[in-house]
Amino acid sequence: MDKTQKHYFTYIILTERNTYYCGYTDDLEKRFEKHKAGLAAKYTRANKPVKFVYTKEFRTKSEAMKEECRIKAMTRKQKEALICSNKY
Repeated sequence: MDKTQKHYFTYIILTERNTYYCGYTDDLEKRFEKHKAGLAAKYTRANKPVKFVYTKEFRTKSEAMKEECRIKAMTRKQKEALICSNKY
């Protein structure tokens, strides 16, 4: 993708309690640091983040938000299949 244009990402984080948290951002590193500091989402304050297990890049915020919504509607089994099909 063109590096001069802003990009957005949908991501899934694995937590210490072996749960998943899904979100979107325009800066993966900065967002993960906010999750680790307990400043990004109420869920990740109680369920400490371990690592990204899925990321996908989009050209628009709208596309990233739609993917987040789609993933949040999935079952855990479906999320795991998505993660396995998209290994780094």
